[in-house]
Amino acid sequence: MAAAAVLAGCATGCKVQPAGADGRPGSPVRIEVPDRTPSPPSAPTSRAHGAGRGPATAVTPPAPRPARVLWSRGDSGRDIRELQARLRQVAWIFHGPTGTYDELTEKAVRGFQGKRGLPVTGRTDTVTWQRLLGMTREPGRWELYLMGGQPADAPDARCRTGRVLCISKSSRTLRWMIDGRTVSTMPVRFGSEFTPTREGVFKVYWKSRDHVSTLYDSPMPYAMFFSGGQAVHYSADFAARGYAGASHGCVNVRDEAAIARLFEQVRNGDKVVVHW
Repeated sequence: MAAAAVLAGCATGCKVQPAGADGRPGSPVRIEVPDRTPSPPSAPTSRAHGAGRGPATAVTPPAPRPARVLWSRGDSGRDIRELQARLRQVAWIFHGPTGTYDELTEKAVRGFQGKRGLPVTGRTDTVTWQRLLGMTREPGRWELYLMGGQPADAPDARCRTGRVLCISKSSRTLRWMIDGRTVSTMPVRFGSEFTPTREGVFKVYWKSRDHVSTLYDSPMPYAMFFSGGQAVHYSADFAARGYAGASHGCVNVRDEAAIARLFEQVRNGDKVVVHW
């Protein structure tokens, strides 16, 4: 009975030694029993530099890199013409294209970016350009050179000898040529379908520095007449409106300084070729 009492009081953490020689029960001895209850998993710790020396810290991911800038104010060239033509298609530009990334172009890009929730920088980056490409179509040659400045066509064969005003309707340019060499080139505008500019080979028969049309009562500075009342001359309307208008059959020049120089060089009798 004594042994049973000892065991009852010891519970699971004790072990009773065998009885001694006198038959008396041995003394209980406490034995440590490991706790087998599973521990909760430990929280993950950072593997960053310095882990184990203090409390773990969150690692901040790097900020996304800004989109690459393709063009910005001051750039020029054919790519800028296309940018301006596409902005014109979505009504952010109403002039040009001019081929120069100017203040108006920057303002249009800023407006386009703000409307689409893009960073408003005024610079055309890859994200802005891709969004614009998705909303527009490939501009044709007419759209790229609405305000002139387009490359001139190869000279007509009839322009390769002598002193010639070589005028191309397809590229809307005038080449001033001497013995096959191009001296200068400038954008020009022609008559409408109701008052077309005549095509063919002519000669300058009269020059009038401050001419005013008696038929239309309109100024025709630096006029060089080549066929009836049709002449090459400066047009303030062309300078202001570009190809939104048309002449009454004359060949309009929009660059006053350029035609002033041309007027001084051309002589009566010089050839004029108007061709497609």
